[in-house]
Amino acid sequence: MFEYQNIIEYFKLLPILVKLIWVLSSVLFVILLGLIIYLKILRVHLNKNDIKQKQLQKKNEELLINYLYAGDDEFEISKDQQVIINEVKNEISDSFYRNNLISVMSKLVNDISGEMAVSIHTLFFKTGLINYSLEKLKEKKWEVIASGISELTQFEVKQAAPEIQKLIKHPNKEVRNQAQLYLVNLFQFKGLKFLDKLDYQLSEWNQIQLLEILQKFDNQDIIDISPWLNSTNISVVQFALKLSKVYNHLEAKESLLELLKHKNQDIRVQTITILCYFMDSECKPYLKANFENSSECEQIAFFKLLENVADESDEKFILKNIHHANFEIKHLALNILKSISLEQFDNVVFDNYDVDGAQIIKFINAI
Repeated sequence: MFEYQNIIEYFKLLPILVKLIWVLSSVLFVILLGLIIYLKILRVHLNKNDIKQKQLQKKNEELLINYLYAGDDEFEISKDQQVIINEVKNEISDSFYRNNLISVMSKLVNDISGEMAVSIHTLFFKTGLINYSLEKLKEKKWEVIASGISELTQFEVKQAAPEIQKLIKHPNKEVRNQAQLYLVNLFQFKGLKFLDKLDYQLSEWNQIQLLEILQKFDNQDIIDISPWLNSTNISVVQFALKLSKVYNHLEAKESLLELLKHKNQDIRVQTITILCYFMDSECKPYLKANFENSSECEQIAFFKLLENVADESDEKFILKNIHHANFEIKHLALNILKSISLEQFDNVVFDNYDVDGAQIIKFINAI
């Protein structure tokens, strides 16, 4: 007791700044101790949850396997399956159980197809899990909405289309992305109608995802993509150009030729590349006439097109560009010249200072 009083007296005699440092140190020590205890408790809780999660996952996996093999008919629920459905109905009010079950069902659906996949979709409907996913669409948190759309996509719930269509313009990027994936997964080309009035840019990653989904389906009814090629939204035009190439959509050729006049350089270059893929020669007069005013990227793209479609009528234009300042264009021009007029190619002479030209000719002759 006496020592404690001495400490108090000693503390009172300390300068104010030292007192303040001691008080702050004590407070920080208490906070740190509290955090350590909290983290310990949290770690124990997470470990328990992890164990519980794994046990429940194993139980649900067995339940789903039993459900699949209890069915005799794709379109009718057997008595054993109904027992499992009733069991699930009694449990799904518990969010922990529900989320675990949906997770297991999602993984299973990715690994199976045909009648078994249909059975899992039926289970999703019959147990009422669909209602929880639909309710998520009305939540305020974007991650909950995105999760709901993902579940409805996974289990092919087409009836949710009107609600999800509204989410195409959601402020959150991930929600918009999930809504797009839902529409294309379930309705293929018809699901792309949201492009008609899209007022934000479709990222390159989004475009790749949508194309990958479309290519999973065979015998699709490909709708007219011309309106998207004429869109004021740059990303929609870029995506439509990709579609025209992947699906050989030659019906949109007139729109493609119009895009050569587009104000965006990337669009013009991509259009020339697509026309090159189609081996189109109708674009040559326009591209020749505007060659001098075109960007170097467009000029290179045009010469790559000429590699496929050049003929004797292009000889004068090609001769004019064998001295082009760009090495790639010069190489392409000489290569094309050799293919359409060997005589003219053999008569090409470069000045001594044009080392590149001489080297290119040497290289082409060696091939």
